[in-house]
Formats: sequence, structure tokens, C-alpha cells
Amino acid sequence: MSGLAVPTPGTTPRLVVFDCDGVLIDSEMLASETAAMVLGEAGVVISAALVRERYTGSTQPALVADLAHRHGEAVGAHFSAHFNAALARRFETSLRPVPGIEAVIEALALPRCVASSSSPERLAQSLTLTGLHGQFAPHIYSAAQVQRGKPAPDLFLYAARAMGVEPGQCLVVEDSLAGVQAGVAAGMQVVGFCGGGHCDAGHAVKLVAAGAHQVAPDAQALAAVLGAWGTLRR
Repeated sequence: MSGLAVPTPGTTPRLVVFDCDGVLIDSEMLASETAAMVLGEAGVVISAALVRERYTGSTQPALVADLAHRHGEAVGAHFSAHFNAALARRFETSLRPVPGIEAVIEALALPRCVASSSSPERLAQSLTLTGLHGQFAPHIYSAAQVQRGKPAPDLFLYAARAMGVEPGQCLVVEDSLAGVQAGVAAGMQVVGFCGGGHCDAGHAVKLVAAGAHQVAPDAQALAAVLGAWGTLRR
């Protein structure tokens, strides 16, 4: 599917909704490697790649519940106790914005917000460390604010209400299958984004299968997509 598809007449967006991890910040490799390390400490041998496959886009409570189901309550408890601190340390030294995303944000002519599965605390840390917090605050929304995380549409619908925009006038940028599914379920246009370091050669196909209306392989292509939708400054 081309990232340069012409938008349907009458559907010009009024709001761009960004996921955070894997779209704004290049965090998914760091998070999956840290999760695999913490699980290894609890006796669970799992690769970072499998962590990404199973849990990218999930909320942490959903991840912990799945770990407890698969490996026992002790593993879930160990993960909860150690993961956040370990990831915060990794972010302090290694977290960067997704390449080119800062220029895309600065070129936007429309209101924008963040709608992420991460906790409010992690969002504040990661966006501050990467210099992006000021580009979105106070319009930063976490799955902790809704009953159901992605792939349910709750978070995207919450963000649209908070921003005073109808769902059909929102354009979502998402890198995860769960996030794409959530955006589609919310009745929003969804651009699948493959600019993060965790996206392999087959990721775009998976995003299309999940329902993405367009796909951008990197930030430059994302700018072209957003430009075609009339969302950038002229």
C-alpha cells in the first residue's frame, strides 16, 4: 500500500494523534531488551524479539497479566517490581527520538496530541528526555486514563473528546498492530509507521493487515503522507 495515497474528499483531518513508543521515541528495542533481561532474572528465557511480537502496543497491566498466566504469579510480580526502574535507567542513557520525527512535528499545522499505552510517569520521562514534551503538553494521554487499552478504541476516543474533535476528523500515527486496530475501531484514519528501529522488513505488511489505511516507512515518508492530507504548514 502506498504511503502517498490521495485522501478522500471531505475527510481533511482536524487533529493528528501520535502514539509515543516507536513513533515519537525509538524505545521499543530498549523496552523489549530490558523486559527480556528482567524476565531472565525470574527464570524465564525469552528473546527480545518475542517480547516485541507478543507485547508491542500493550499496556503494562495487560503484559503482567499475560506473564502471570503463562509463567505464574511470581513471574508477573517480579516483572512489576523491577521492569520500570530498569527501563528508566536504560532510557536515561540510550533513549532518542525516532529519526526525523522532530521535523515532522515542527511542520504540523494542525493540533496534535499523544495517545500512548505507556504510563503517565513513563510518558513524562521519555518525552522530556527526548526534548518532545513541550511539543505536546498538556495534550498527552495515557491508557491509564481509560478502562481498556489498545486494541480497544477507548484511548483514542478519550483523546478525541479531550481535544474537542470528532473521531472521523482524527488522523492516527501508529507503529503497533494493537494501535492500528484501536485507531480503526475508533473510526479514525490510521497511518502505519515503520520508522522505529524495531520495525523489520515485513512490518508494513502486518500494519496493513491490521487495518492501516496508509503506511509510511520513515519520517520523510510520513511527512509526505501528512502533507497529502493537508496537515502541514505550506
